[in-house]
Amino acid sequence: MSKAEAIAQILKVFRQYGYEGTTLSRLSKATGLGKASLYHYFPNGKEEMAQAVLNFVDEWMKANIFVPLKGAGTPRDRLEKMSENVDRLYCGGEQTCILAVLSLGEAKDLFNIQIQQALKSWIDTLAEVLVEARIEPTLARQKAEDAIIQIQGSLVLARSMDDTAPFQRVVKQLPEMLLENGNG
Repeated sequence: MSKAEAIAQILKVFRQYGYEGTTLSRLSKATGLGKASLYHYFPNGKEEMAQAVLNFVDEWMKANIFVPLKGAGTPRDRLEKMSENVDRLYCGGEQTCILAVLSLGEAKDLFNIQIQQALKSWIDTLAEVLVEARIEPTLARQKAEDAIIQIQGSLVLARSMDDTAPFQRVVKQLPEMLLENGNG
């Protein structure tokens, strides 16, 4: 198993068990790698693995959220593409947000700055698209923050209620909600 494949499997474990609940035994079972092989890839252990997961998600978000938002097309087209990719990122609402998971407990102290920066970048980029759609900058920022709140809240509700419909509804309605009061 390559390191990239291992990171993808490690991501699943952190999403399911959180930072504190992720053990080397669970990671070993999920990856099929022995503890020695895990330490070969990640000499600093669980913290380095979580950092690798955050880096993986950060790169995915840059390529699949930020690039489309900053790309060609109308603001609506770009917001629709972002919504499609958000749906993919969270597997239709079946997967927990790793940023949320790693913002709790012991992990918060380790990764808070990186998580804050990821969320700030997402909000800033969304707000730029909304300003381009002729929404006043302060309102654009509020709408961008509200979008992240709705995405995250719907993920919590989907997980808690064992029903992905709230998440799917939010993702589907997101472009329209964001562009309301604009000309995008």
